[in-house]
This record gives sequence, C-alpha cells and structure tokens, in this order.
Amino acid sequence: MSLTKRILAIDFARAISVFFLIIVHTMLIYGTIETQTQTVFGNIVLWLGRGAAMYLIAMGISFTFSRRQSFYSVIKRGFYILFIGYSLNFLKFIVPEFVFGGLPNRFLEAYHLKTQTLETSFFFLGLGDILQLAGFTLFLIAFINLISENKWLHFSIGIIIILLAKELNGFRIDIPIINYICDLFFSSQYNVYFPVFPWSAFILIGVFLGKLLKEKNNKDTLFFKSILLQSLGLIVLGLLLVITNYNYHFGDYYHLGPGGSIVLLGIMMFAFWISNQLLLLLKPSPKAIALVTYLSKNITSIYCIQWVLINWGMYVFGFWELGQISVLLLIPLYTVLTLLINYSFRSLQKIKTESFQSKKQPISM
Repeated sequence: MSLTKRILAIDFARAISVFFLIIVHTMLIYGTIETQTQTVFGNIVLWLGRGAAMYLIAMGISFTFSRRQSFYSVIKRGFYILFIGYSLNFLKFIVPEFVFGGLPNRFLEAYHLKTQTLETSFFFLGLGDILQLAGFTLFLIAFINLISENKWLHFSIGIIIILLAKELNGFRIDIPIINYICDLFFSSQYNVYFPVFPWSAFILIGVFLGKLLKEKNNKDTLFFKSILLQSLGLIVLGLLLVITNYNYHFGDYYHLGPGGSIVLLGIMMFAFWISNQLLLLLKPSPKAIALVTYLSKNITSIYCIQWVLINWGMYVFGFWELGQISVLLLIPLYTVLTLLINYSFRSLQKIKTESFQSKKQPISM
C-alpha cells in the first residue's frame, strides 16, 4: 500500500467518526436519561462517544504529515484552533443565552446555573472541549519539538501524562485566572470535558504513530502488523488495570485513570487497523475515496456546524425529552443539514478564492 493509501486508512477512520459525532451528540442533547442509560440503542451510542479518542490519535498522525512543522507555525496553528474553539462556545451557548431568550432551564439545571447571569456566560464561554485540548496540545508539541523530534520522546511524554493524570486530577492554585488554566490541564469537573491530562497523550501517541508510519514507508504490511500487536497488548494491559480498580481507572470517562486511557488507546489503534483491512477488502472507487477525503479534511468545520445545529435545536426539540425513536429520526436530519451547510460554505469559499485569484492575474495586452 502506498503512503497515500495508508493516510487514506486514517482518513477513513476520521470520516466514520464524523457520523459518530452527530449520532452521539444528538443522543446526549435530546435523549431522556432513560433512553441514554436503559435502552440498548442508548448504551451503544454512549460507547460510540468513546470514539473521540480516535479523532485525537488521527490528529496526531496527520500532524506529522503537515508541511508546517516549524515552532512558530505550530504555535500559530494552536492559537487558531483555540480561536475556533472559543468561537464555537460563543455560538453554542452565548448566542442562545442573549439572542434566543436564554438557554433551556433544564439544560442550565444540569450545570447548576441560572439563565443570563455573568457566571453562566463565563462558564459556557470558557467550557473546555476537544478544540481547547487540541490547541494546548499543539503548544506542547511545539516545545517538545524544540528538544527533539524523535518519536520516542513524544511517546514517552504521552505515557507520563497518562500515568500522572489521575494523581493531578483537580489540581488548582486558588488564583481565579490561574485556576482556569489549571482546569484546562487537570480538571476533575465538567467545566472541562477533555483536560490536557490525560487526553493530550492520545495526540502525542498519534504523533509517534505518524512518525513510525513515515519510517516504514515501503513496509506497510509491517506497520499495520505492528499496530495490531501494539493495540492488542495495550488492550490487555489496560483491562488488567481496570479490573483492579474500575472507579479509579475508568469510572469517569472524561477524566480517565491510567488503565482507562491505555485500554481506550488500544481500542482506537485497533480501529485504525480495522480501517486499513476494510480498505484492502472493499477497494473503494475514486468517488468513494474523494468522499472519505472530503469528510476527513472537513472534520473540524463539520464538528462545529453539527454542535451549533444540535444546541440550537434544543429550542425546537427540548433537552433530554425524546425517546429513542425520535432521536433515531433526528440523526439523519442533522447529518444531512450539517453536510449541506458545510458543502455550501466550502463552495462559497472556493468561489471567493477563485474570484480573488482571477483579479490578481495581470491583464494581457
């Protein structure tokens, strides 16, 4: 398999995660607690939510193939992603708060907040999610690369973060602004869903795998075989740790202990191996490859669009009010709407770019 096809295996996993995102978020926002926890469908969807780790590993792998590897380029990219992350918070929460007449009471009660207060605005504007994690992890990668670009350094720091995460869980210094930074790194609460410890480790392990992928450019079979063996080893090790103390290692998905992180890392790496096997089996057509590539390249914009649509949809469908049939019907609706809006946005961008470039061309005499 050529290098392009190997990256296609990563793109394929990312493309699948696009649909997982919409399924999971639709369930989390609209499904009743009973639907989420007491139905087979609800439990399957909640487990699909664990696929966020796949997105993070793929981000690390893709980073290694980026042309923008200089310190300042990586830092600039980190700030750009943070800007997108906080802009998304503004659209998801602040716009509904002050334009739509306030977030639904039941939604606010889940966070023990009241509508249209300064505390509520600051809380939701600063909410830590995947994009905040990605931005700060890029800062970390930039400084790691200053020391060395050796893949084992990224791997080692990732493992150290996994081992220390639970012990540093909830660490604060009792200075308001510093406390927020501490929460972004070590939060044990739901003001930050993906703290840097342990979740940055998944991106760093992705960087390690990306570098390994580059090294084995002409030995693709060996690379994917190593992925399989590594993933199975991690799954076994992680499960052994989880069995010893489930609450410590896996009791809180968003704030995992070492065993939970290791087993999840193994499962996601195994999913990449599965992606490669499926591509070998299915031998996708050029059109299918184009679709997979499109979804993978646009995963950040798709992520933002679907979150805004689903959050704003609370004013139509309510929060935690729908049964599984209603949730099932909403999933294709939000999938189609998200992809249509993204496609329209990209088409307008393309037209604007082409128009700008044509104006820059000199007029021939």
